[in-house]
Amino acid sequence: MTLLLREPWTDEQVIARVLGGDVPVFELLMRRHNERIYRSVRSILKDEAEAEDAMQAAYLHAYANLREFAARSSFITWLTRIAIHEALARHKRQIRVAPDDGTAAGNIRMPGRNPEEETLDKEHRAILTRAIDELPEHYRTVFVLRQVQELSVEETAQCLGIKEDTVKTRLHRARALLRRTLLEQLEPAAGEAMPFHAPRCDRVVAAVLMAILPRP
Repeated sequence: MTLLLREPWTDEQVIARVLGGDVPVFELLMRRHNERIYRSVRSILKDEAEAEDAMQAAYLHAYANLREFAARSSFITWLTRIAIHEALARHKRQIRVAPDDGTAAGNIRMPGRNPEEETLDKEHRAILTRAIDELPEHYRTVFVLRQVQELSVEETAQCLGIKEDTVKTRLHRARALLRRTLLEQLEPAAGEAMPFHAPRCDRVVAAVLMAILPRP
């Protein structure tokens, strides 16, 4: 499998191999894009387990519809759009079933730190992640795609299905909100927020491969 991951194939070449029957190489696409997909869904879903489930569902949807992928946009843009739609659908379901106990969407809440966060060597990374979590969803998603994941304005607009001017406006407002929680001091670490650790990558890949590979 190590040799597989070193292959210099483009996404389109990998897709062609998968469609030709070489299903295991779908792993290459997942490992290549796992971090962006995780950060995209994590910007919408604050629950880590739910984010992993959304990633798996997005990969399975992409695999099932791989023949429908058209090169009008890049594969990662197409995949990110699928993942965002999946995360948004899950978020809407959560809102519908959430009890009215004062913790409904819209209220700021401080999510508990998970063990992975506590292993980070700099406390400010966790502080920034919490600050991002507190942003309203439509600002948070744009901020993560543009500032954390470093997508272009055009790519972000394509992923979210909104206008480029809307992306710029939301990013400006997201930055203004984050400055209120000392973002100016923490912004250099933005690229390290919401880390995607190897164990999570392995879990997502293993679950998807188990679903798509033929049973012995």
